[in-house]
Amino acid sequence: MTSSAIAQPRHIAGPLRSGGRASPAPGADTVMPKLLEVEGLTLQYKTPQHLVTATYRVDCAVHDQDRYVILGPSGCGKSTMLKAIGGFMKPEEGHIRLRGREIVGPGPDRMMVFQEFEQLMPWKTVMENVLFPMRISGRFKRKDAMERALSVIDKVKLTKFRDAYPHTLSGGMKMRVAIARAMAMEPDILLMDEPFAALDALTRRKMQDELLQLWEQVRFTLMFVTHSIEEAIIVGSRILVLSPHPGRVRAELDASELDFRSVGTPEFGALSQKIHGLLFEHELGHVPQPEEPEL
Repeated sequence: MTSSAIAQPRHIAGPLRSGGRASPAPGADTVMPKLLEVEGLTLQYKTPQHLVTATYRVDCAVHDQDRYVILGPSGCGKSTMLKAIGGFMKPEEGHIRLRGREIVGPGPDRMMVFQEFEQLMPWKTVMENVLFPMRISGRFKRKDAMERALSVIDKVKLTKFRDAYPHTLSGGMKMRVAIARAMAMEPDILLMDEPFAALDALTRRKMQDELLQLWEQVRFTLMFVTHSIEEAIIVGSRILVLSPHPGRVRAELDASELDFRSVGTPEFGALSQKIHGLLFEHELGHVPQPEEPEL
């Protein structure tokens, strides 16, 4: 199996704010504490005609410094699940806990990076973009905010570009600014909802590589949503496979030994085929379907 330099996130302790390279686990059987726990999660939302069940009794857990991917077809509730973890909607059933505490709303312990990094303000420099959420939160004194901004900009290798404006940056550099801005708030977990979905294939591959390199440098905890099997294997250390609508857990798979350098190998192909089967072949057993009553 192709080995990778980014292979041990499940055995590494430390929240997003702890940078630097981490040490491997003392043993292969070490059980890491759970950072994020999702238990029996059923999510619903209303349309003008229906009450839609997005996910049905989903269970999963994310550990410190995981690259945890939620994978499933369109409409399976993966983005809705990320919104619930972000605190933007309440579960119909089940629980979401971060470091043992129930999530009841948005908070700085969970930061979202959106598609194509549109949250960057074009009229502000890199430094100003990173400072902005710290200033409006009121959590940091001016001097502390400046020091923190300089530190995270250095971690993402953009010190020479701190006075540059977003339109002068490459896509990968914009991503690094977006992640640096999130990191400056010291979140426990970074949430990314199909950030590369609108990009062409070559740019998308480059951005995936940038993200993995940045993870290797900083070792943050990532929860990443995609509908692409290949992207899930490239980006993820673990992959939660959801069924078509409503989203239910099909499997949780280990992809920690595979990345973009593994594309085309038998191991990569075998995992891809396994996921394809989980997503699209008929289920062997009956799973109860939640009702979606008309309003």
